[in-house]
Order: sequence, then structure tokens, then C-alpha cells
Amino acid sequence: MSSGDLEKAIAWAADEGWNPGLRDAHCFYVADPDGFLMGFLDGEPIASISAVKYGAEFGFIGFYIVKPEFRGQGYGWQIWQAALQSLKGRIIGLDGVVAQQSNYLKSGFKLAYRNIRYVGTRGQNSTANVSSRVIPLASYPVEAVIAYDRAFFIGDRAQFIHDWLAQPEHYAIGLLHQDKLAGYGVLRPCRQGYKIGPLFADTPDFAEDIFQTLKAQIPTGDSFYLDVPEVNTAAVMLARRHHLKSMFETARMYMPQIPELPTERIFGVTTFELG
Repeated sequence: MSSGDLEKAIAWAADEGWNPGLRDAHCFYVADPDGFLMGFLDGEPIASISAVKYGAEFGFIGFYIVKPEFRGQGYGWQIWQAALQSLKGRIIGLDGVVAQQSNYLKSGFKLAYRNIRYVGTRGQNSTANVSSRVIPLASYPVEAVIAYDRAFFIGDRAQFIHDWLAQPEHYAIGLLHQDKLAGYGVLRPCRQGYKIGPLFADTPDFAEDIFQTLKAQIPTGDSFYLDVPEVNTAAVMLARRHHLKSMFETARMYMPQIPELPTERIFGVTTFELG
């Protein structure tokens, strides 16, 4: 894809109800300009998929969409195979929608855990505390954030994180404990409301402080979303404690093997599209 093609694929994602962020196209394309594929039929774009490469060993699949009128004709299978081929020899991850999970299993993917999207609304009378331990990441060395983030992701995504934090529409904060970064989170505007992602923290209390501080930035009456690994019980409890409601689930899947990640410190997934 060109960057313009990716804008089109993101519009398709919006039509599917995925509610992309307003700056997602720019940030995603920076991660791997060669990692986005589009299928054309007689010059018309009809299918998309992303196969974003991180370093030399990892890749993540997303944006797997075929326009509704062209589904069931084998075009999705063709672009799916092209994505797998482009990531050959790597560990590959994805967040699969429920309807496709059996197909991913047939392709060799293994289920690691479920991710659940929660939604809430910043109520007029709701409180959102701002912790004194939280700082804006604009005032903190980006290299230190990238180094902290490295524990939560298999491959090198330094360029993506650098860009993700730098967007003026994104509100990025960190939490310091004993003068070291012990968690961080990003709030970004979307087609509808806001999304929190990532939300990484060394303890549930730190995650609570980051969540509360991000929530305080959301205008009253606006919706917000948090994508939570179900295996992190503390993350699920955080969502429920703040009266968030589950919307839908995805399956985090990998092939050929499931990597070890500190899911007990992952309170919010960065994005379903890029992992």
C-alpha cells in the first residue's frame, strides 16, 4: 500500500466498527512502510491486510478486510497467503475476530489468550484523580520509554513508539517510582471517543494511577475504550471497578509458538491492528 491506500483501509476498518484513531494511518505506516498490502481486482481495491515487521524475528497481522460484496470468493485467502509469505521465518501474532478464529487455527496459529474491549463514558459526576507520581512523557527521555516498552513486545518497535508518543493529539504519560519509569499510558482521539493504549504498569496500583490520570483528560460525556488481556485479572478488575462494559473480544494468537510476555503488567493493549 501507499500511505493513501492505508487511509482507505482505515476507512474500511471504521466501516467494520473498529473505531480507528485519528492519527493511526500516519503512526502505523511509520512502523513498516512495506508492511501493508492491498488486493486489487480490475484496478479496484477490494481487500487489505497488514503484515508489519518488527526487527528480524517478529511480525503482526491486522487490517484483514475484504469489501463485503467480494467476500466468499477466495480473494481474502489470496491476500492472507501473501501476508504470511512476507513474514515467513518469523514469529507471527494477530488479534483474531471470533468468526475467523477457526481459520487461523487451521493456518497453524495457536491461541494464547483473549483480549476484551471495554467501553466507558466520562460521566459528569465521575471523578478522575491525577497522581503526583505521573509525569508527561514529553518531558522524559524517549529512549527510556522505548527501553521500558521493550519488555512488553517481542520485536523492535522503537520507531513506532517514538512516533506514537510524538503526536500532538496523543496524551502520553509515565509513572515514576524511585526515579525510574514504572509504567506508561497513551490516550488518543478516535472516530468515536478515545482509546487508552498502551497501558503498561509494574503494579495494579500504578496502572490505576495512570488510568485515572488519562481518564481526567477525557471530555465529560465522551466514550473511551480499553483493550484488556483477560489473563490479567487485575486489569479486568480495573475495568469493572470503573464500570466499563465489555463490547467484544479477540483472540491473541501466534505461530509457530506462543512467546512469553509479562501479561500481568499489560493493562491495555496498544492496538489490535499492530499488536
